[in-house]
Amino acid sequence: MENSWKDQLDQELIKQLGRKKGKKFAEKYLPSLSMSYCEQHTVEEAIADLLQIDKLSLQDPLTIVFFESPRGEYPLHIKLYRYGRPIPLSDILPMIENMGLRTYTERPYKIAIAPNQFVWISDFNVTYAHSNLLTLEQVKNIFNEALIKISVGICENDGFNKLVLGAGLSWREIVIIRAYAKYMQQIGFRFSQQYIEKTIATYAAITKKLIQLFYLKFGLKQNTANKNKKAELEKEIRSDIDAITSLDEDYIIRFFWSLIKATLRTNYFQVGSDGQPKDYLSFKLNSAKVPDLPPGQPMYEIFVYSTRFEGIHLRSAKVARGGLRWSDRPEDFRTEVLGLMKAQKVKNSVIVPSGAKGGFILKKAIHMLDREQIKQEVIYCYQSFIRGLLDLTDNLIDDRVISPKNTVCYDEADPYLVVAADKGTATFSDIANGIAKEYNFWLGDAFASGGSAGYDHKKMGITARGAWESVKRHFRELDINIEEQDFTVVGIGDMSGDVFGNGLIYTSHSLLLAAFDHRHIFLDPNPNGPKTFAERQRLFNLPTSSWEDFNPRLISKGGGVYSRSSKSITITPEVKKALSITADSLTPNELIREILKAPVDLLFNGGIGTYVKASTQSHADVGDKTNEFCRVNGNELRCKIVGEGGNLGFTQLGRVEFALQGGLINTDSIDNSAGVNCSDHEVNIKILLNKEMLQGKLTEKKRNQLLTKMTEEVAQLVLNDNYNQALVLSFSATNALAYSGLYQAYIKELEGLVHLDRGVEYLPDEKHLLERKAAGQALTRPELSIIMAYTKIYITGELLKSDLPDDPYFATILETGFPATLIKLYAKSMQTHRLRREIIATQLSNQIVNSMGITFMYRLQMETGQTIADIARAYIIAAKAYRVDDLHRLIDSLNYKVTVHTQYELLHHVRQLMNLATRWFLHHKRLAGEITNNIAHYSQSIAKLEKSIPDLMAGVTKEYLDKIVIQFVDIGLPEEAARKIAATRAMYTVLNVVEVATQNKFDLGKTAEVYFKVGSKFSLVWFRDQIGNDSREGHWNSLARLSLRDELDNLQRRLTIVILMNNQKALNSDELIAYWFAKNPFIHQRWEKLLEMLLGSSSIDYTIFFIALRELSTLITVE
Repeated sequence: MENSWKDQLDQELIKQLGRKKGKKFAEKYLPSLSMSYCEQHTVEEAIADLLQIDKLSLQDPLTIVFFESPRGEYPLHIKLYRYGRPIPLSDILPMIENMGLRTYTERPYKIAIAPNQFVWISDFNVTYAHSNLLTLEQVKNIFNEALIKISVGICENDGFNKLVLGAGLSWREIVIIRAYAKYMQQIGFRFSQQYIEKTIATYAAITKKLIQLFYLKFGLKQNTANKNKKAELEKEIRSDIDAITSLDEDYIIRFFWSLIKATLRTNYFQVGSDGQPKDYLSFKLNSAKVPDLPPGQPMYEIFVYSTRFEGIHLRSAKVARGGLRWSDRPEDFRTEVLGLMKAQKVKNSVIVPSGAKGGFILKKAIHMLDREQIKQEVIYCYQSFIRGLLDLTDNLIDDRVISPKNTVCYDEADPYLVVAADKGTATFSDIANGIAKEYNFWLGDAFASGGSAGYDHKKMGITARGAWESVKRHFRELDINIEEQDFTVVGIGDMSGDVFGNGLIYTSHSLLLAAFDHRHIFLDPNPNGPKTFAERQRLFNLPTSSWEDFNPRLISKGGGVYSRSSKSITITPEVKKALSITADSLTPNELIREILKAPVDLLFNGGIGTYVKASTQSHADVGDKTNEFCRVNGNELRCKIVGEGGNLGFTQLGRVEFALQGGLINTDSIDNSAGVNCSDHEVNIKILLNKEMLQGKLTEKKRNQLLTKMTEEVAQLVLNDNYNQALVLSFSATNALAYSGLYQAYIKELEGLVHLDRGVEYLPDEKHLLERKAAGQALTRPELSIIMAYTKIYITGELLKSDLPDDPYFATILETGFPATLIKLYAKSMQTHRLRREIIATQLSNQIVNSMGITFMYRLQMETGQTIADIARAYIIAAKAYRVDDLHRLIDSLNYKVTVHTQYELLHHVRQLMNLATRWFLHHKRLAGEITNNIAHYSQSIAKLEKSIPDLMAGVTKEYLDKIVIQFVDIGLPEEAARKIAATRAMYTVLNVVEVATQNKFDLGKTAEVYFKVGSKFSLVWFRDQIGNDSREGHWNSLARLSLRDELDNLQRRLTIVILMNNQKALNSDELIAYWFAKNPFIHQRWEKLLEMLLGSSSIDYTIFFIALRELSTLITVE
């Protein structure tokens, strides 16, 4: 029978294929057809098989046919043809079943096509359990393609594949549903994927409509007809969902619909350079439109789905930046990234972009791969993730926004995408920039800072240098100059690391008693400062060094280097004394805990991991399991200062606990902000210079040389921010208790203004704030750090909403964000910088908060009702008119010459002047016109009067000024500096003088003389002192004091005007006043009588003040 059947096949092959080809087929395949194959197949079926087999090759090893046979109990068949080796049944059966089919039998056949070359045929009898309106002809092609894609790993094997037969969807269309489902898992969707699969399959008809909606919304044919179809389809979908009886199933289907509506862009319709659809799917979401997300979500997010990885990129604003990390949290990497984005938002408050963060997970079983294979897989997935983001990002060409090809966009132009290195991607900047070049992305190598043509943070030591600005500020508060005095340190890290290594070669006066990293523990109980410093420098410059490389001869008696894998470590008497340890022997983890608790001057963190929590937190709350057994509580620390060069070394509550017991600490986002700040400067500089390159005005080589030349200038710009932020925090901390009520109100305000979440940021509620105040405790530096960050975020946002950055004056503010070398070369080009407004708003926000403190803007808003933009405008006019930068430089020049508390007192005087002057400009509405003109007008008048003001003072005011000068000189100030700062109190009044002289066209000098003498003659200075000495708290008391001051100013101006209006040009100021008194004796006598009564009163309150001033006002009016 076999021979007869083969003869028939031979003849039929010749008949169908022609003699030559038929004979060739017969010779090649017939000998390998087994008897069982011949028995179970007709000749026609065999020819169909051979034609499929002949298509296979090493490059194209698999094909599938889904067909119906009239023979047998189960007519549906799936035939798999596999070149080389068979697909294991344990692999293929779940694939078939996940497509909604049940398998009853499988017949395998092995066919030799050449020596040692085989094709395997697997013939499955299957049934479809569900009733289906679709015919085999309708679905067989998409079924075949889907099963092939699943078999080779291009499509995932899960229950969503039931939609091929259930809804007639292609495998790519199912990817849309699958990708949304994977995103739902990341946002904590309450139903499992299995239940979602079941529901989607149950309502396959609605699912098909959702895909049709996706096509209508994002398909390339966007016209009125399709818009109408889309509207009609949405009505149908709503009606269909409303008909679902199960609440859970309704919620699931409706959620998919909501996600499609929340989607702004997708790369689904894009194709690669080969003309084929991309092997990953990206979609951009408006997070506010995603249902049921808790508060604190990003502005935009992009989810990238692939069979090899999944990734998410979250942005808190349109202009935002942050690192992309390789995450090890497949179940909830979005939660991880969201937390990091929020932290980045706080850290980025000092720079132009807001916070962003991205993360991706690998889906391959990497435990099956070797180190090089893992590396290559990470790189591949990172590259695809980057491409997935750039697919949905606008480009800029000749300053025109170009949307991605084949992409329908439902949002505004969005061309800013900047990424950075992060966990697992530290060396990938050049890879990212290579992809940006591939996309011709407008940012070029500014896309990922720190690449081969960027600033090398380790070489610059910028992150560590920034952290030391915080450390130096803390030491100043202890009257220690770290450039001249030795201090003791314990640390986390090793000398090969960027932050720890650079940190421990910052000053030779750092005496390192102990340190540890993930490999070793280093102990040096009595270090020789100069020698060990030199050895640390050697290790820092030694590639891949460890503590084991430290010269043992330079380690003091009792010290050594120990492996963390040791069972126990003997504690020598010297180490016991240095670290205040009583035990004779400790395990490595126990010793690390003792190092963290050591009674030293400084604990410097330059490593990875969380080592300090609060006593109220469990280790589970921290989340860092790796370091659980060497972690301590904040109230156990005995160091005086903490410097956080590394991220996440402390929990926020751990910091607060340490600070509440007197420790000096900020936050990691303050201490190590120099790294992200440096990167932002690099990006902004490259944006400027890349434009010059595109215009042919600058070569890439020259640009790179210029970047190198400016390295230290950029570093100084960054370090100035670190210096100023540390200063404002310390100054704010000294006054935090006195202003506890103000902070309490302000935190509440920030909750509404910028969605500050006390729970997320670990800020105390109002009850705990009151308890602290009663105990004489205030907000700590770590808490003030958070409030300051949100303050800057709020101010920057408000300034960007206004037209303030468009004022021509702010060209000068823009330039403060760039190195002087660049300003000389490209000042004009800076004015057309793509981020001009954002840089101005950020620089201005930093300047105001760093100079005036955290609550300055809030207080003036509450007092005046003015906008943030108007307050900023008033402040800039006041600051430039009074040349306040000179005063700040004067105070900074006194570092280590006077105590830090003296400097804070001097700053207080300057702030008082700026508070009063800013408020004056707001109150008198002197903000019209360009800022430049206002500054010029007032600064000229102030400069004219500045030197004569001390001579114009008389009586109590003069005595007060002289007293302040003597006090300042006694505590170490040079006399000239003392007089300059002391005069700030009186200098505020110059604005009133200028106002009177300008409005009435009086002589400025004579107006000043009369104005000051009026204040003395009418004892108005005494009034001001009484108001200033009132310390009653509360918003209304504050407004009452301000109202009284305003009335005093008004009366003094009015008196000056009426006296000068006598127009006795020949008279000097004394004669003018005498002349007016002679003309109006009743007014002076009545006022003197009122003063007598006031001075004789045992207690004076606001009511008496208001009555007295109203009386004087009436008297002047009668006159």
